[in-house]
Amino acid sequence: MSSLSKAQLHRQAEHLVDFVNKSPSPFHAIDVCRKWLSSANFTELKEKQSWCGVIKPNGRYFFTRNGSSIVAFAVGGKFRPGNGTSIVAAHSDSPCLKLKPVSRKTGSGFLQVGVQLYGGGLWHTWFDRDLSVAGRVMVRDGAGGYSGRLVAIEEPIMRIPSLAIHMDRTANEAFKFNKETHLTPILATVSKALNGTDSTAGGDMEKPAHHAVLLERIAKQLDVSVNDISDFELCLYDTQKAAIGGLLNELIHASRLDNLNSSYCAIEGLINSLDGKQALEDDSHVRLVSLFDNEEVGSTSAYGANSALLESALRRIQASCDGVNLTSFEESIANSYMISSDVTHAVHPNYSEKHEENHRPELQKGPAIKINANQRYATTSVTSTILKDIAKRNGIPLQEFVVRNDSSCGSTIGPMLSAQLGLRTVDIGNPLLAMHSIREVCGADDVGMLVKLFEHFFSEFAALDAKINVD
Repeated sequence: MSSLSKAQLHRQAEHLVDFVNKSPSPFHAIDVCRKWLSSANFTELKEKQSWCGVIKPNGRYFFTRNGSSIVAFAVGGKFRPGNGTSIVAAHSDSPCLKLKPVSRKTGSGFLQVGVQLYGGGLWHTWFDRDLSVAGRVMVRDGAGGYSGRLVAIEEPIMRIPSLAIHMDRTANEAFKFNKETHLTPILATVSKALNGTDSTAGGDMEKPAHHAVLLERIAKQLDVSVNDISDFELCLYDTQKAAIGGLLNELIHASRLDNLNSSYCAIEGLINSLDGKQALEDDSHVRLVSLFDNEEVGSTSAYGANSALLESALRRIQASCDGVNLTSFEESIANSYMISSDVTHAVHPNYSEKHEENHRPELQKGPAIKINANQRYATTSVTSTILKDIAKRNGIPLQEFVVRNDSSCGSTIGPMLSAQLGLRTVDIGNPLLAMHSIREVCGADDVGMLVKLFEHFFSEFAALDAKINVD
């Protein structure tokens, strides 16, 4: 069992629930992380500015890209160019519905909102949920410039109603729907909108890109004029709050656990590893967390894992330190190690046959190392040995996951980053039920176990790596 007390495990579960509730979009999640790191004495850097002379041993730093990805790192007191980096990587995004550039729709007396599908969601779970919108709005300022503002409307302003069983008697046998026409949320009734503020909602006048009532609600939330809104990136989200559940409070019921679970644990583990004035003094490595956007759609963006984001950060850290030489970056990569953290499939009691019989991760039994012979995961015997050693010495249980041979296997950012950079990598994640549903389920105790694993990884890997003899 984990060395953590029940109170510590419960506190970590509560913190994850709070993090999820404050993060209805990737922009919000990264903003929470930014504030969290700043309160832990991390200094914010800007990619547009030079880091030379800024990064120092024992220093703590972070920067963001696009407001939806973040890199945070702490420099060991004995770090020198060429030394390694201890990395935990995860992603900030989740499957969702996003507003189309022209979202204005009407049908049968209703104002509706056109949406795009983002990622591979279990879309049937979005029916009959109390939905709203959150994300980033580009707003004109008084000086002729633009700034990004975060918005999250808490009220349930949208809904996708199911068709009554009386009109489709086959619904319980095979629920089928058209993703373009049937997955369109209702915003309001035309009659109510016409009697209220949306004078263009149902007329034949010039048609704006979005319903006026929606724009006005967003503008009100931001305390700006509708005319000051230039554009936005808004996703729909379930307004039901994340909560600790189960008869014995052993479960977490929430949206976006894939992958806010890992994102929370990574940042919390990094900060906890720095507890105490001497925490970094004897460390010869850099401790780094990178949270990427767009994993759910392949990671190929300027702020996804398939970009130069991590490589750029690692190169700049090396180049900013005294004593750098032409091969410092390459030496550092060979001395580095990455944990790719993404949730894994917990065995489902109603569908246990879907799991390979000897690799069935369970909730409440710790994170699972993910292995795949076809390199869908980046774990090797070397990288798993390192993590198992750290876990064993600190009383943290680990499980293992392998997909069945007759089942397809998902992937993570692990193989992608490992191949790009030549990094030793292990794939790991907390078990999850109902992955990609609008409401997912994880074990409450698993959160604290993964936080503790990351904390010990950051503080112990450099010393352990000196004992690993594999080239």
